[in-house]
Amino acid sequence: MLGADETLTFADTLVRCTHLINHVFAEVSREHGLTPQRTQLLCMLTRGPLPMRELGRLLHLEKSGLTGLVDRVQERGLIVRQPDANDRRAWNLALTPSGAAIAADCHAAITARIEALAADIPAPVRSTVVSALQGLLQAHTAMTGRPWKLPR
Repeated sequence: MLGADETLTFADTLVRCTHLINHVFAEVSREHGLTPQRTQLLCMLTRGPLPMRELGRLLHLEKSGLTGLVDRVQERGLIVRQPDANDRRAWNLALTPSGAAIAADCHAAITARIEALAADIPAPVRSTVVSALQGLLQAHTAMTGRPWKLPR
């Protein structure tokens, strides 16, 4: 809770919101018997298979860390490795039917909780926040040359 004399900067507020989103993500993940990182992996695959190297970039994981994460999620029967048609050395990851169901459940639960937190914020203000955050994502892309979005 903010004290009467405490004012947060834009960056401070975003950092606090990041912690809040991480908390919601962790809570939903626990309810599904997953770690937040495993939930992130599943959610990233909801649009279709992705190359492991791309997932490593998106999750900020080195090859060995990603391999361990993928092994554990695959052991639960939530994803499968598929050979890459264009590169014999590479693998793509895809959701299994049970992985797709869990990913959809997690995504729905996370977005529902965030929407509930924002329920009292008027639509025009929400629209302004969305525009501002999209501006941050575009600025990141301009600065790094890497789009901040999932492929496809």
